Amino acid sequence: MATGTTESPATLYGPLSLGFGVVALIAAFFLGFFGILAGSLAITFGILGLIGTVNRTQCAIGLTTGAIGVLYPLSFLLVFTGGF
Repeated sequence: MATGTTESPATLYGPLSLGFGVVALIAAFFLGFFGILAGSLAITFGILGLIGTVNRTQCAIGLTTGAIGVLYPLSFLLVFTGGF
């Protein structure tokens, strides 16, 4: 075991949240349903990562982009169908 490393599964919440957030933004414009799925994963990992102390900036950016990726397709659904 290497000394000085703090590798744990919690250190992956930031990059996962950021990655799913970017995928959610791209998918929200082209494939709305997949944007909602990726955005919900980005929100989940972002919240879990903000509880910890590692990669808080990445988690906050992933949480924001994930929320946009979820809300963008849902707003079109609300506007064009008159409701959910």
